[in-house]
Amino acid sequence: MSEKICLVHRLGVVEYEESWRLQDRLAAEIAAGQRPATLLLLEHPHTYTFGRRGHIENLLWDEADLRRRGIAVHWVDRGGDVTYHGPGQLVGYPLLSLVASGLRLEATSDSLRLPQADYVGYIRRLEQTLILALARLGVPAFQVEGMTGVWVDRLSVEGSEGLPDATSRDLSPAKIAAIGVKVDARGVTRHGFALNVNPDMSYWEGIIGCGLVGYPVTSLAKIMQPFPEMDTVAEAIISAFARTYGFTTSLEEIQIP
Repeated sequence: MSEKICLVHRLGVVEYEESWRLQDRLAAEIAAGQRPATLLLLEHPHTYTFGRRGHIENLLWDEADLRRRGIAVHWVDRGGDVTYHGPGQLVGYPLLSLVASGLRLEATSDSLRLPQADYVGYIRRLEQTLILALARLGVPAFQVEGMTGVWVDRLSVEGSEGLPDATSRDLSPAKIAAIGVKVDARGVTRHGFALNVNPDMSYWEGIIGCGLVGYPVTSLAKIMQPFPEMDTVAEAIISAFARTYGFTTSLEEIQIP
């Protein structure tokens, strides 16, 4: 059985549009068989992105607020509603061929599409990757049925001593990682996840994140003291990603046009 390679690129802070163009270029190479699976890990300047199900009413700040805060706004081709990206948040963009991974494409009358079960299954595996990485960092996290993303117990956000155990989930959970993806007609993924390490949490006041009311957003810095450095979090993500998808990872540099 041949080894499954995934190239990992740590990019630092990258403007959102630059990363979007880079994803398109790399996805085309993967579809053409010219590049193996790829994972981009980076941070963005202050940015709000709206997915295909985005609603402008979930943007709470006006143009003057956005300019004062230095926030770019983009409407993009991933799933989901509005979310925030910014410094202190680790963003991961896996570029994978789901067809090569054993998932299949179904023909429609005029195009190919990924079966819904496979699309949802890919999202669930991303969630499992993040949960495994957080466990390695000492943070118990979990999925919430019917909602996308990774969550922690609300009590850990509201000042409890240490992290609660699994029996204490009697309040709405807090989201620590958001997920929004696209799978193109060739079965190659784009976009991905955003894990809050130590971002400025005040930027979530400008949106109704993911269109969800009543669910707080948290970060590792809010629930861990001391919280891990970004490099430590990235290493945990890479290890968990390799385990979940069965990859051997190779950290390499890449030029952004």
